Amino acid sequence: MKKRFYLSVIALLIGAMACNLPGAATPTPDSGPDAAFTFAAQTVEAELTRVALAQPTTPVPAITETASPQQPTATALLTPVLSLTPTPIPCNAVSFVQDVTIPDGTSIVTGAAFTKTWRLRNTGSCTWNTSYSLVFDRGDKMSGPDAQPLLGSVAPGATADVSVSLTAPASSGNYRGYWRLRDGAGVLFGLSTGSFWVDIKAVSPTPTPTATINVVLPPAVALANAPLVVSESGSVRSDGSVLGPRNVGDTDANVSSQAFLSFDISGIPAGVTIVDVQLDFSNYDMLGSPFGLNCLRMYPQNYGTLDSGDYFAGSPLGATARWCNAGQLSTVSVAPDIKSTIQSLVGSSRAQFRAQFNDMASNNNGVADMVRLGVNIKLIITYNP
Repeated sequence: MKKRFYLSVIALLIGAMACNLPGAATPTPDSGPDAAFTFAAQTVEAELTRVALAQPTTPVPAITETASPQQPTATALLTPVLSLTPTPIPCNAVSFVQDVTIPDGTSIVTGAAFTKTWRLRNTGSCTWNTSYSLVFDRGDKMSGPDAQPLLGSVAPGATADVSVSLTAPASSGNYRGYWRLRDGAGVLFGLSTGSFWVDIKAVSPTPTPTATINVVLPPAVALANAPLVVSESGSVRSDGSVLGPRNVGDTDANVSSQAFLSFDISGIPAGVTIVDVQLDFSNYDMLGSPFGLNCLRMYPQNYGTLDSGDYFAGSPLGATARWCNAGQLSTVSVAPDIKSTIQSLVGSSRAQFRAQFNDMASNNNGVADMVRLGVNIKLIITYNP
């Protein structure tokens, strides 16, 4: 049964291949079934061999159990190298850094002067110098100049503060003025976007409220120079001598001398208020070292007509003025303690005083130590009428 099946299959194969195999030999009648089967098998094998020989002869590598899988071979990619041509930097170029003063939209009182300052960077290849100028381009000029030179040199890459003096317009509103730079050859240049600018808002001044101020004026004052009455002035010594010169100190005989001064105050009206009193004793000279007797002091003394009894022995209290060196005596001094004395004498004709060195009458050194007061002594009195 199996032989019939195989013979049927082989017969179909032979029939199909017979059309494609020219000159194929047919089996002889006496060959028998086995011979036919053998012939068919050989024919199939021959056909398979022909087909195999007709395929490409690319060898297939053998793979063993221990062989590693074949890795793909990387194909080198060639990257083209581009040759870049540098862009040349222009001679004149500028960039904006910041507004140093007057940022955009700043409010400025109408008519007020102001200074706009830009901080700019030299991004060109040429150095700016004083042949370069800031120039007005367009917009609101705000009383600015047509052009003004830069103040110094600015190297490439450096920054500079460029300023211009302007005045806010007289009318309220928003204003903007555009500016550029110009080189020495007259070539204008600005930012990459164009001109740089100043932008303000002019505003009306705020009115100052009117306030009612009550001004209190100081009371009127008057000045009186009370002159020295020379005939009523002089000196009295400890030995009873009464002399005309106004000398104070001691003599070479160690005799103490006190000076007496009478001032005419009759020109001061009754009822006034004394404001200030000053003494001018600067018209004097000295013998020896009178301030070796210590400080010169002055006391009020209504002595009337000068006589030997007016000499005061001892060291009294209640001095109204004091001078401890020549520098003090040479300076016009304020005498607040005399002020009350003069106030008490307002309405009188005289103000009289005694001057003495009260720490010691004499230093007993056998040398005359004297302050000799001149005739131009002044008592300066300020009062309210």
